Amino acid sequence: MPIQKKENNGQDRFEYRAELGVTLIELMVVVIITGVMATLIFPSFEKQILASRRGNGITHLLRLKIQQEAFRIENISYAKTEELSLTTSKYYTFVVTNVSATTYTITATAIGSQISDKTCLTIQIDQSLNKTPAHCFIVTFSFSIGPLNMLVRIG
Repeated sequence: MPIQKKENNGQDRFEYRAELGVTLIELMVVVIITGVMATLIFPSFEKQILASRRGNGITHLLRLKIQQEAFRIENISYAKTEELSLTTSKYYTFVVTNVSATTYTITATAIGSQISDKTCLTIQIDQSLNKTPAHCFIVTFSFSIGPLNMLVRIG
């Protein structure tokens, strides 16, 4: 924006001063870009959260398996649900079924916000370490160290 200044010798001189600030158009562009990025990033972020909680549920299942084996060493059969110290979880409920002297099945059922994990609503493990559904027990994560990108798959 030009500003007119008079110099001492009577000549007019125009100076241009840079205006500091953000126009409404610039602000709207930033808002639109942020919105587009959020819509692209959020589903991926949500999948990671569900997978992390599923990993926590699998950890609880494996702890219960260890409790079952310890119980079986001292008893003639495996433990029923009420005989184990089941862990509490905000995302899964745990129950032991098919209990006998040689078999049992531990089931984790998704609750709360974990219900969004449609492919792994219930996960099971038995005395022979058979995992159902198998794809729910495969944990994949990636990380970067400088120029190296690594993909780790466990399961």
